[in-house]
Amino acid sequence: MDTDARAELYENWKKRAFVGPLPQGFLKLEDRNAQQQQEAADQQAALALQQLQMQSTPMLHDPRMGKLSITIAQAKLVKNYGMTRMDPYVRLRVGHAIYETHTDSNGGKNPHWNKVIQCFLPPGVTQIYIEIYDECSFVMDELIAWGHIDIPPKVLQGGETHEDWYMLSGKQGDNLEGMINLVFSYTPKCHPYMAGPPVMMVPSATMFGMTSYAPVNVYTTPQPVAAVTAPPVVPSSLPNAEVELKQLEEMFPNIDKEVIKSVYDVNNGKKDITINSLLQMCE
Repeated sequence: MDTDARAELYENWKKRAFVGPLPQGFLKLEDRNAQQQQEAADQQAALALQQLQMQSTPMLHDPRMGKLSITIAQAKLVKNYGMTRMDPYVRLRVGHAIYETHTDSNGGKNPHWNKVIQCFLPPGVTQIYIEIYDECSFVMDELIAWGHIDIPPKVLQGGETHEDWYMLSGKQGDNLEGMINLVFSYTPKCHPYMAGPPVMMVPSATMFGMTSYAPVNVYTTPQPVAAVTAPPVVPSSLPNAEVELKQLEEMFPNIDKEVIKSVYDVNNGKKDITINSLLQMCE
């Protein structure tokens, strides 16, 4: 064996001895991104199916349901739980409906949102549930504060607007995690002929982490319950939808076909808007 061959053999031995085989899962960033994208797609599909179900549910026009407006203004938290920064956002539950604010990037202990959420208030619901999360990039978002908040009686009974600071619980203990500033107003007993379209929150930006939500109307034109004689036509069942769905599937081969179909239906069969929604999911 000549000198060059022995030298090359020695170099290969050193690499195996000092570096060794790479561990399983090394640099799995692509796998994590794929998992995040799949979770985002699954959640988009769930929201799309929920909206389709709401479209065919005349209960939303129940005259007993008043319209509640909640402004999520800001919060003052006692601790920054991020390693270098904290990016808080709020998740709000009213009855069985869930809404979210945008993320205040680097909001830290004093995040501001100034987000107005309008929703129908089911009969008998007098309390809302608030959660504040720190948005994370590669792990699940961290829950940092929460609280059950009673809707002020004078808002429900007299239709007044009320602003106040409400205590939050968390790792520091009950009512020791800080405060959140909310503004309540209420329009009681919306008549089915007078009520505006119900509001549902649907993602307008990246899904994993829920950076932003935008309101969309469930009904384009309010109708009385008696006028609902047949379920709405699903856009994907129309004759020209098959061609457009096939084109969308070719454009987005990494997104499940059922997800594409659900997003297409949510956007009332509008191809350009569907493409924008799918692009946002892939970001």
